[in-house]
Amino acid sequence: MPLLNSIISWVNVKRLHQIDLFKKYPFDVQKEVFTSLVTQAAKTTWGIQYGYNSIYSIEDFQQQVPVSTYEDVKPYIKRLREGEQNVLWPSEIKWFAKSSGTTSDKSKFIPVSNESLEDCHFRAAKDVIAFYTKERPESGVLKGKTLTLGGSAQVNQFSNASFYGDLSAVLIENLPFWAQFIQTPAAEIALIPDFEEKLDKIIKYTIGENVTSIAGVPSWNLLLLKGVLDYTGKSNILEVWPNLELFTHGGVSFSPYKEQFEKLIPSENMNYLETYNASEGFFGIQDELDRDDMLLMLDLGVFYEFIPMHHLHEDNPPVITIGEVEMGTNYAMLISTNGGLWRYLIGDTVVFTSLLPHRIKISGRTKSYINAFGEEVIEANAEKAIMKACKETGASIREYTAGPQYMSTDSKGAHEWIIEFDTAPDSIKKFTKVLDETLCEVNSDYEAKRYKNLTLMEPLIISVQSGTFYKWMQKRGKLGGQNKIPRLANNRKYLDELEGILTE
Repeated sequence: MPLLNSIISWVNVKRLHQIDLFKKYPFDVQKEVFTSLVTQAAKTTWGIQYGYNSIYSIEDFQQQVPVSTYEDVKPYIKRLREGEQNVLWPSEIKWFAKSSGTTSDKSKFIPVSNESLEDCHFRAAKDVIAFYTKERPESGVLKGKTLTLGGSAQVNQFSNASFYGDLSAVLIENLPFWAQFIQTPAAEIALIPDFEEKLDKIIKYTIGENVTSIAGVPSWNLLLLKGVLDYTGKSNILEVWPNLELFTHGGVSFSPYKEQFEKLIPSENMNYLETYNASEGFFGIQDELDRDDMLLMLDLGVFYEFIPMHHLHEDNPPVITIGEVEMGTNYAMLISTNGGLWRYLIGDTVVFTSLLPHRIKISGRTKSYINAFGEEVIEANAEKAIMKACKETGASIREYTAGPQYMSTDSKGAHEWIIEFDTAPDSIKKFTKVLDETLCEVNSDYEAKRYKNLTLMEPLIISVQSGTFYKWMQKRGKLGGQNKIPRLANNRKYLDELEGILTE
């Protein structure tokens, strides 16, 4: 282990110099990435179809290659899943990351090339350690193991030569041999398909390990930590893993969960670091612990473009590159990747919080918002309102989702919030008032619709008992892994499903 730690430290120093380069010259580095991607894919089916051999500039690329969604590339991915190669990317693709996401399909299958594994996902995972150990040079995180609560992997039904699982499973299946010394649990446990069985075995397997960090989606890891305490009878996690010092999280906003983690892990030496790691690629890392945004990683084989959200649904929306973005604007993000996605609308929205270096916050999803009455409420608005309402009423939230309550002949519209509290507010009435007032503060469209109750009435808060959201996700077959609780919807689908569980 000392030798491994020395090698990792040496690699980290070299890597940090490379990162400094793209911080200083973001557009130049992105242009190099763009040129490399287009050159490599010129002789693929996609590259031939869109004339990659005649693309000499980013402007050519934007004129010749259309913006795509999963529905657009699905026929190409189907060919890949059936064993055909050189369709979207020149190297062999036999792995697919299964993701739910915002499509008409129940699941998406994102192609994962060797380049996207090695040069994007695994490289970014090393970057996380590089950033953290730079911030905490005295850290002992490399002296123990990282506990990862992953998903499951299965053989693709179309071909014995292609496989799928959620992203964490694909990564686990392809980890280098040395990773076994720093990862826990063993792969055969991490890849158990049944989430509840997996959780039980992970707890029993890892309580005797020297766990120094954990990684994954906050909601599922919260279940894991509570399960560890239930099984061991300990009062806090440090009694089980005294050297635990880092939680690397992503997938959903950490804000609603932070207080609960701090109760379970009562240590001033515990650190929390956010990542932006999707099935399609690894895009962002919180490079400084005292910040609440992430550095956009510009040299991991991903070329970025951005569409201002207020233009997204136009016929020919303006599309800009990293050299043209502005702070404070809500952008839909397009990616072209070393996994074979081209000008792909990933479905996430981001806001730049700084330029040179380019740092971002995830502001929501292109389809995760409430705009039933012209109010344009996005996830970032909801998170701010929830946090303030909790702070002012002594509440903490385990899960929530919200959507519209439509107008009827005898009532006006409203937003309905179904909330599972970990600690109930001292007054639901006050909680509702603060939530409503904060939404007015952060969103002028919402404020206009709420003015004198002309269009929107006060929000309706429905408090549900502990375990409701777990039952809902279980019923939907979406426990664990990359699955996330949808926060906002512009329809009543999620609300109606949850209310159905309440009446069972």
